[in-house]
Amino acid sequence: MKSLQKLIVRNLKIRVIGFDDAPFPKRRNSRVYLAGVVCAGTIFEGMLWGTVRKDGNDATSVLSQMVAGSKFHDQIHMVLTDGLAFGGFNLIDLPELAGRLDRPCVAVMRKPPDIPAIQKALSHFDDCPHRLELLEKAGPVHQAGNLCFQVIGEHPDVIAEALRRISSQGNVPEALRIAHLIGSAVVNGQSGRRA
Repeated sequence: MKSLQKLIVRNLKIRVIGFDDAPFPKRRNSRVYLAGVVCAGTIFEGMLWGTVRKDGNDATSVLSQMVAGSKFHDQIHMVLTDGLAFGGFNLIDLPELAGRLDRPCVAVMRKPPDIPAIQKALSHFDDCPHRLELLEKAGPVHQAGNLCFQVIGEHPDVIAEALRRISSQGNVPEALRIAHLIGSAVVNGQSGRRA
């Protein structure tokens, strides 16, 4: 498997999988659908579909099982998630995910997270210390154009350039944009406005 740095230097396609959650009910522990979209650069190549629990603790294990158990695992150079949590506050252990998949894992955001607001929301959970630890483990927030990201498994400068190369419409990585559209369409019958 070629490193991201080598792919960038040689101007080769970067193959990624991007995960986003579909709209979900407010009930705690309800099922939340996840769309995982595989793109080579900005070209759609495949998809995975799974579920996590709203405000649960299964996001890391579900994502790692979905990717590792798929036909796409050996082809993927990087794993993207839309933020650090799915279904409310089902937080991803970014270092564990990167370790299990042996790939750089990147939580992508449109704006820097409001850490005090997140800490306040997490204070209502019995396992608040564990969830706060997951936030801390994800590392510092970096800027790349209009996006922010946290990364484990690769240098932030390499990730910033990779994100630029796999983004097209709206400056969002295409895999995340398509995952958002598919998740919305499956749950609501039509895709949402903002991807």
